[in-house]
Amino acid sequence: MQPLRRFPPALYADALESWTFLDLADKRPLFTSPFGDVFFQTESGFWFLDVIAGELTRLWSSEGDLSAVLNSREGQDDYLMIGLAHQAENAGLQPGEAEIYGFRIPPVLGGPTELSNVELGDFVVTLNIAGQIHNQVRTLPPGTPISGISLA
Repeated sequence: MQPLRRFPPALYADALESWTFLDLADKRPLFTSPFGDVFFQTESGFWFLDVIAGELTRLWSSEGDLSAVLNSREGQDDYLMIGLAHQAENAGLQPGEAEIYGFRIPPVLGGPTELSNVELGDFVVTLNIAGQIHNQVRTLPPGTPISGISLA
């Protein structure tokens, strides 16, 4: 299992197409977590696109800070979900070259972040669908019942 996934720039552009509600303009994708969370670099530091929460945050000011976090057990759990990725791998889910782990029912729609909800998916499709869903639900009040999600 690769804890850091790297994809060609064209795949990142396609995968992030539905995330236009976030400011990605000056951010260059570096790599992803096994679950498609994207790590970006800008002149001001390093950013994290949390696919589960649908949030983009500048968390590290230097490459050394980012490396230190990702080399720690806590950082690997928090940003790479390495424990769940290992469980998926041990259950026989082996991502192909253009695949990541995803969730059958996205956590934003109430799906659990546990092995029984993990599946393999195409990087572009999985990340793009996650962006579409987050865009559709982001302005809803907490606890709003969700039905009839449509994907473009």
